[in-house]
Amino acid sequence: MKRVVVTGLGIVSPLGDTLEGFFAALTHGRSGIRRLEGRFHERHAGTVGAPATFDAEIRFDAPRLRMLDRVSQFALAAAQDALAQSGGALEGVDPARAGVFVGTGNGGGSSADDAYWTLYGEGGDRVHPFSVLRAMSNAPAAWIGLEHALAGPNLTFSTACSSSAVAIGEAMRRIRHEEADVMIAGGTEAPLNFGSLKAWEGMRTLAAEDSQDAAASCKPFAKDRTGLVLGEGAAMLVLESRERALARGATIHAEIAGYGLATDAGHLTRPSVEGQAAAMKAALADAALAPADIDYINAHGTATLANDAVETAAIKAVLGDRAREIPVSSTKSMHGHLLGAAGALELAAAILAMARGIVPPTINLRHPDPECDLDYVSEGARSMPLRAVMSNSFAFGGTNAVLVASR
Repeated sequence: MKRVVVTGLGIVSPLGDTLEGFFAALTHGRSGIRRLEGRFHERHAGTVGAPATFDAEIRFDAPRLRMLDRVSQFALAAAQDALAQSGGALEGVDPARAGVFVGTGNGGGSSADDAYWTLYGEGGDRVHPFSVLRAMSNAPAAWIGLEHALAGPNLTFSTACSSSAVAIGEAMRRIRHEEADVMIAGGTEAPLNFGSLKAWEGMRTLAAEDSQDAAASCKPFAKDRTGLVLGEGAAMLVLESRERALARGATIHAEIAGYGLATDAGHLTRPSVEGQAAAMKAALADAALAPADIDYINAHGTATLANDAVETAAIKAVLGDRAREIPVSSTKSMHGHLLGAAGALELAAAILAMARGIVPPTINLRHPDPECDLDYVSEGARSMPLRAVMSNSFAFGGTNAVLVASR
């Protein structure tokens, strides 16, 4: 089996669309969460979100923009940046052996929302002629394949908040088993539209706005946490075999060493210690690593009452005594929850942490929950050598995906 490495990373996030800017914001504890403005904002109970800092008009001309939902704009931009950073990963590759795997929970929800508003809110009888093409969930992956003439496997994964972690893990397997030579894999999400926000509001999972500072509204693992904050953006990785990367002299950012997938099979929305633990155990086994080998965990850490306590218990169940020695952080405290794109962005954060030897903090953790009693790096970024990192992604529907990356 081939060893699979990351040779390119590209992101669009609430903390910027460059890797250096993104990681600098994480290590300095800067939040991209703010009070939402725009159409219908006065009708939201969930008043805070984490919009991407992204100027589509710089990236795309007007004809292309008419074809692209925001979710596809993010994906195309992140993929382009990842390929540019890879130093020519597609040069000389057989197009039939290069593919795209993308995870998204909502797809082009903004285009669907606009169409419904035109029909039901404004009483119109026609919608944008490209509404179907903009809204379909496989549009981001399709556009990346078209843009770069990739004729290999092209799949979209939709397992709610674990979508992009699944996409990366499955892409890794394609290369590992020599079914592809190069894969672009990651996730994209653009859920900050009125319909989506009202739907999440109805579930009563959105965080209340912090009375002192809107940017501090997401409080993973804190006793006073009130829920998640929706964010938007994308992260794409270029994956290829270690052998191929070395042969062409590419810079290797990390190896995708392990991937674990497990299902709660118990409840649609209530997380399970057993299901989360099973995914972590599977990822460790796949990587042939022991608990002592993991030096950092980028937690799912949504700041919901249920998830944070369950994830803490699952980490302890898998890692035993080692659990209390491993720094754990939830970068969602700064960039919000990107739903289907969360796993990819957080794996990128973990890879950058490993490369630079800096663990990003969990901000806003001023009042710890006694049930959440691990080392959450609440004091600020921590410098330390990292050999292997784990990234957890858990989801409504019960699909749990865990990725392990190593130096």
